[in-house]
Amino acid sequence: MSPAPADGADEPAAEPAAEPAAGDPTPDDPTASRPAVERRLHPFTPLRRAWVPIAATVGVLAQQGDQATRWVADLPALLRVASVAGLIMVFGAYGFLSWWFTHYAITDTELRIRSGLFFRRTAHIRLDRLQAVDVTRPLLARLTGVASLRLDVIGTEDKDQLAFLGEKEAVALRAELLARAAGFAPEEAVSLGEAPERELLRVTPREIVVSLLLNLGVWALLVPGLTVPAVVWWLSSSPWAALVAVLPMLGAVWAGTAGRFLTEYDWRVAESPDGLRLDHGLLDRAHETVPPGRVQCVRIVEPLLWRRRGLVRVELKVAGSNNTVLIPVAAKDAAFAMIAQVLPGVDLAALSFSGSPRTGSRWVVPVWWKGYALALSPEVFAARHGRLCLRTDVVPHAKVQSVRFTQGPWARARGVADVHVDTGANCTVTARLRPEPEAATLLHAQAARSRTSRASARPDRWMTAPDPATEPGT
Repeated sequence: MSPAPADGADEPAAEPAAEPAAGDPTPDDPTASRPAVERRLHPFTPLRRAWVPIAATVGVLAQQGDQATRWVADLPALLRVASVAGLIMVFGAYGFLSWWFTHYAITDTELRIRSGLFFRRTAHIRLDRLQAVDVTRPLLARLTGVASLRLDVIGTEDKDQLAFLGEKEAVALRAELLARAAGFAPEEAVSLGEAPERELLRVTPREIVVSLLLNLGVWALLVPGLTVPAVVWWLSSSPWAALVAVLPMLGAVWAGTAGRFLTEYDWRVAESPDGLRLDHGLLDRAHETVPPGRVQCVRIVEPLLWRRRGLVRVELKVAGSNNTVLIPVAAKDAAFAMIAQVLPGVDLAALSFSGSPRTGSRWVVPVWWKGYALALSPEVFAARHGRLCLRTDVVPHAKVQSVRFTQGPWARARGVADVHVDTGANCTVTARLRPEPEAATLLHAQAARSRTSRASARPDRWMTAPDPATEPGT
């Protein structure tokens, strides 16, 4: 994806078409390249765009405080009304013009998005680099029947988006883009429609509430959020000081409790040819896709109070994607079955973890050394850490980009070392406090396993099944 300089110049006029030469595609040839048709976003979009200058104006007025209040009070009533009407017209014109100058078009090889009112920007998104197309429906958008498309592209951190499209148009465009990314011809991609799906797992609201109540991290946020403002008020005798102290804590408490519940409400995982589909959200409904073959690392989180009930949380690291949660809470058996969908052939229940040696480790990391462990299988490298909240990171050998051996002076004196494996999603998994000879052997063995695993890795294109003839062991 590369922004092209927008000088406002139109495309050069096409010369009169010549007679097709022998072997050239004819106008009726379905393989011939067709000109891209530019389309506009939904007419609801200008209302959304108008909120940008409105928020900026409100922020300026709030910053001025009493001075802005006095300035407004000194104006005649008629001038106040005229000022408000003028601001509404300016904001509305900004929203309309930004919508008017935004177009998108699909060519044979890319999705083009042209935007910008004063500074023009053209994004060229190669279809063969698309790895996820997510549909999001914020609350106001759901009420008006529109949706937003977010595009994950290999090698980029930020997502381009088309906001907003009609819901039916967004679903149809998503299906077409995924089909084109999978290699289908343009005409066939349009006619395929949304790929079928089969629901694999659903997390009920009750399960999410129970998981929040059993999470010690939530209580660790809630208790200070209630006590610290009271202490500040008592010491300072100022309610404003208490308010300043409580606002950041309330934000953290909201994000860890009610905000998390709203985001993870009615979480569903379904299987489809384009990957695992995730649907969730109470107010803002999100429809995300976990692309096949792009998962770099899987993390299994087991808080202390969850372990007695056999509950886990599954998080992901996906190359070039911001999708980080696969399952917010589920029984361990159900979670392992979902992980097997993401990492085919991996049986996490069969992994055998070996802890760090007592000799040496307890002097490098007192008490917490017991939480470190390592497991290896023909498919994955798995490292575990934590005592109160147990976290297990699982990396397929084929996704390992580099392997590192580190050893500080204190660890060297105690005969232990760390082995780090780096993946393509800026994720590092560390096997801590391993015996030094074992760590040195593991360094070279892991590099060899990663090299051979990449050579036999399955294809990761959408809707493309692996060829049985090329499967290992056939």
